[in-house]
Amino acid sequence: MKKLLLTIMSVFCFYMSFSQTEIKGTIIDEAGVPVTGANVLIKGSASGTTTDFDGNFSFTTNLEGEQVLQVSFIGYEAYEQSVNLQGTLVEINAVLAEGGNTLDEVLLTATSTTRSQKETPLSITSINSKQLAKLNTSSQADVLRSVPGITVEGGGGEVASNIFVRGLPSGGQYQFNPLQIDGMPVLSTFGLNSSAHDVYFRNDLGMKSMEFVRGGSSILYGVGSVAGIINYTSVTGSPVTKSTIRTEVASNSRYKADFVTSGPLDGEDSNTFYALSGFYRYDEGPIKTGLATEGFQLRGNIKHLTKKGSITFSGQYIDDNVQFYLPFPLEGGSRERPKGNDGQTIYTLQTADAANLSYMTPDGMYNSPIEDGVLTKGGYFLTNFKHDFSETFKMDAKLRYSRYQHQFNLFLDGSGVSGAKVVENQQEYLAARNLTTGNFTYLNGQPLAANALLYENRILDRDRPLEELMADIKFTKKVGVHNVTFGSFLSRSSAGDFNVITSYLSEYNNTPRLVNVSGYTVNGITNRGVSYTNRNISSNKVAVFLTDEIKLDRWNFDIGVRYERASGDIEVEGTDTYSVDNTGIANLDNVVWGNGSYTRGHVSADDFAVALAGLYKVNENLSVYGNFSRGYFFPELRGTKFDANGNPSSYDTEKILQGELGLKYGTPKFSGTLALYAVGLKDRRSITFVNTANGGTTEDVDTQDTSTMGAEATWNWRFVKNFNFGGSVTYQDHEITKSESDPTIEGNELRRQPKFLSTFNLGYDNNKFDGILTYNYTGDKYSNDTNTIKLDGYGLVNFNLGYTFPIGEDSETLRLGAQVFNLLNSEGITEGSPRLGNNQTEEEYFVGRPVLPTRVFFSATFNF
Repeated sequence: MKKLLLTIMSVFCFYMSFSQTEIKGTIIDEAGVPVTGANVLIKGSASGTTTDFDGNFSFTTNLEGEQVLQVSFIGYEAYEQSVNLQGTLVEINAVLAEGGNTLDEVLLTATSTTRSQKETPLSITSINSKQLAKLNTSSQADVLRSVPGITVEGGGGEVASNIFVRGLPSGGQYQFNPLQIDGMPVLSTFGLNSSAHDVYFRNDLGMKSMEFVRGGSSILYGVGSVAGIINYTSVTGSPVTKSTIRTEVASNSRYKADFVTSGPLDGEDSNTFYALSGFYRYDEGPIKTGLATEGFQLRGNIKHLTKKGSITFSGQYIDDNVQFYLPFPLEGGSRERPKGNDGQTIYTLQTADAANLSYMTPDGMYNSPIEDGVLTKGGYFLTNFKHDFSETFKMDAKLRYSRYQHQFNLFLDGSGVSGAKVVENQQEYLAARNLTTGNFTYLNGQPLAANALLYENRILDRDRPLEELMADIKFTKKVGVHNVTFGSFLSRSSAGDFNVITSYLSEYNNTPRLVNVSGYTVNGITNRGVSYTNRNISSNKVAVFLTDEIKLDRWNFDIGVRYERASGDIEVEGTDTYSVDNTGIANLDNVVWGNGSYTRGHVSADDFAVALAGLYKVNENLSVYGNFSRGYFFPELRGTKFDANGNPSSYDTEKILQGELGLKYGTPKFSGTLALYAVGLKDRRSITFVNTANGGTTEDVDTQDTSTMGAEATWNWRFVKNFNFGGSVTYQDHEITKSESDPTIEGNELRRQPKFLSTFNLGYDNNKFDGILTYNYTGDKYSNDTNTIKLDGYGLVNFNLGYTFPIGEDSETLRLGAQVFNLLNSEGITEGSPRLGNNQTEEEYFVGRPVLPTRVFFSATFNF
């Protein structure tokens, strides 16, 4: 039996390594400097890799016969060379000429074949590994802020960046544009709770590229998306061992270490490769609250090349917490950061003094986890099978399982009490709560100054465990000029959504101390369990899609259809008001809490999507394109209402029509795009969290139609050697065309969507010294649907520079870098009070969220 097993294993190993061709070499520029991060691919296939920091590359492929090897990198002309693959080593050493067309860069997202942007009839933005490595990736906002057509509100900190795609209304948080890792979504179902995709994932050095595909054609593959897909592709190993370590320090006591390492798992002749990346971070900022940010993430993959494809196992484990910043009271007229009772500028009213709030409930003592902020523990495991049945018939199958323990604990934006001011003096505070008298003291008994202002706020504790299983399988058959893909996507998701609101009173100062009112509060608590929500939601999805990518001499066409069915089960616990202690204080003797009874309901819906796109190559430099799609979006399950018998309100899909016409132009010195687009959305279920009279919150749902028309231009100009000037301009004219709840807002602009967006960047890179100055402008926008609160446009300036020099005998390098975020310390307001909604007014104090203040970073990056 042992001999038989050895024989079987030997035959298996022979099979796995049969007919492999290794391709390796070095890519340099005309000055002899290695080109790092260049894409090296067998044209028309997925076989390839990227160059390391020495310009070296190595990969194996099961393809045979005459093929074309393509090398591309932004800033250099594309290089192509014919190769004959016969199972013996192929060595290619290429020199890239400066001034390449950025439209020649190979793309991986929202397609079944690898194509350059010049050949793709969609709007796509790509950021390569070299660019990503230089960014301070504290949040997705840092990466996406410069992507055309995206409005980014990054004032909340490292996670839950509000992301709005051109032409579409939303609450942000990736509602219409899922975040993907290696072609699989971080979340397959939006709306199980209101947590954003980026709370489950952080960027690290192990990313090879990021691509954002705009437009409805991206709905066809995988999980689908009506607005676009943000897809990160991970580094995988090659026969060349390489590693990078970066250490970073920044203002407000930030310390971070990143790393990525990859290579063969068992010697140079190995067909199995590894990659491992991750970070550890401790941070008392970016705004100091006394509540620290700390955590780590590890990601890795093992890729084994088989006779006719590959098997990749990858995964993530994260244990990380960050603080989330919501709007707070600003000066009512100027909307600048105000002065507190002590005369010092207020940057945050969040406070570590609220970390120990606890009180009795029917379930025992409740201890608020507000100190943990946004806490995520868990990870995913992904398996990717690629198999070539023949040169013209291929399979790509992915299976991913995710499980996270997740909390989203945050400070809200005021008391929410009806009739109370946001910031109050002591007499106003007593009067708004029908109190005739009361002494104001700190928790240590020290009396508060008679003229000291007060700020009552709430903490919202959310416990949101999540579990998902999803599968994506695609079969692609090449028939002449056609690449026909048939595929299916399946997912099963379940999440909890436990929410408790507690109110407390503090002084009006930066990181304030808590305050007691005699006869009304205990340990600063003013109301306990003022709002309680507990629900469990599960979702099932199944989709099938059929696409055809047609490549002719001058024409390229994309055609596709998709059918999808989704269902959801929701259970919501009922609540009662309980008497839980004998403090003798009426508002603290009672607590709103769950009563153990549940309302349960089931919803389902199905719909279809179609997409048509075409591109015509006028000449080698100019292409014109157009695309149209009819798509859908399943309403958020958490916003579904049920009666006592479990009968749901309507769960009809939201319909979206999109169209775009444009041109792409590229030469070695200049490349750019110009497009006109239109977006129409029908039956959108707009969900808004709003305050209730007693300080709790509820969800208002309005069914709306919206319409947008716009134009967008992008460019990259290499005007002098090593210098480039790039940017984008987006204009959108949008309006609400129907509102079932409030017809008076019809004709108004979409809330939180500006009409004008732009980015300008000036960069220099000679492979030793590099620097880039970036300016991002977000135009005027309205905070609410009634368009009564206007937020002025603002600009952000970021600066990044570095110097790279050799430090060893084997081309090891060290880059010393510096970066300044918000160089001019802009105080632009990203949003007003989300929970005041259409009731927000211009008062002595205006509740808003400024962009994060200036922050300086220093880093050292070792490549070896």
